[in-house]
Amino acid sequence: MGKFDPAQRQDFVLIPAEYNIAGYKIYLRKETLYAFEKMAENAAKDQIELNITSATRNFDSQRDLWNKKWGGATLVDGKDLSKIIPDEQERFEKILEYSAVPAISRHHWGTDIDINSVTPKFFETEKGKKVYEWLTINAPLFGFCQTYTLKGSDRPTGYNEEKWHWSYLPLSKDFTQKYKNLIKDEDIKGFDGDEYAPFLNLINDYVLSINPECI
Repeated sequence: MGKFDPAQRQDFVLIPAEYNIAGYKIYLRKETLYAFEKMAENAAKDQIELNITSATRNFDSQRDLWNKKWGGATLVDGKDLSKIIPDEQERFEKILEYSAVPAISRHHWGTDIDINSVTPKFFETEKGKKVYEWLTINAPLFGFCQTYTLKGSDRPTGYNEEKWHWSYLPLSKDFTQKYKNLIKDEDIKGFDGDEYAPFLNLINDYVLSINPECI
C-alpha cells in the first residue's frame, strides 16, 4: 500500500541520473532497475532512447498527487476539477481515468515505471510512435508488460490506456495476487475524497483490471 520510504529499503535502489528524467530522486526495486537497464541498452542499439519519468511512489507521494488534482492545485486536461466538477464522486471518477488513489497504485511496488512521458500526445508523435513500437515488440523479452492497454472486452474497467506504463512481471505478477488476497476495500483511506472509495469497487475494477497478459 506504499506506506514505506524506498530510500530506507535495502531492496530498492536510486535510479541513475542517465535514465532519470523526473527531475528528482526516484527509486526502483533492484531487479526492476537491472531489467530496465538491459532493455535500455538494447534499445539504444536500435537508436531508441528509453528513460524513466516516474517509478516508485510511496503512499505520501501518491496522496500529494491525488490531493492536488482533487483540490485544483494540479490541472487535469487544463482544468481545475474542483471548480468544474462540484459533484465529488464524479470528480473522484474523473481523476481515476489516469491517476490511482493512494494505497492502490502499482507504483507503490517498485515494479512499475513510466517511460519517457506520461502524456498520450507524446506517443502520437513520430518519436513516440517509434518508442512504443519498439516497446511492444521488445519489452516482453526483458520481463516488462504494458499494464493498461485500451479498454474493451478483455479490460472493461479501470484506467485509460497508458502507453508509458510498464510493469516488471517477474515481481509484479506475484504482488498483484498478494494484493488481491491481503488488501480490503476498507484499507483504502487517508486522502481527499476517501469517503467515496467504498462505492467504486477499486480493487476489482482498478487494481485487478489490467492487461490480461500482465496477470
